[in-house]
Amino acid sequence: MASALGRLVRLSVLRNTRTSASGGPGRAVTPCRSAVCTSSGGILPKPKKTPFGLIRIALVVVPFLYVGTLISKNFAALLEEHDIFVPEDDDDDD
Repeated sequence: MASALGRLVRLSVLRNTRTSASGGPGRAVTPCRSAVCTSSGGILPKPKKTPFGLIRIALVVVPFLYVGTLISKNFAALLEEHDIFVPEDDDDDD
């Protein structure tokens, strides 16, 4: 399904961005992607790159891990309180 959708999108993009060399249907066409070139064929400059350092990643990951841990701990306590899931204390001293 995803590959069929990808082909459909690619076909519609190619149909919308083609420019005919001689103007007639069925003639040689030159595809031009608007993300890297202008309508006249000129190459656009490189986009500005935003660096992602370890500090930025840590500032996003650590709080979400902490919040996820709190949610799971509280939900496990709620399940145990209502006797929905209570682990049995089996001694494996056989």
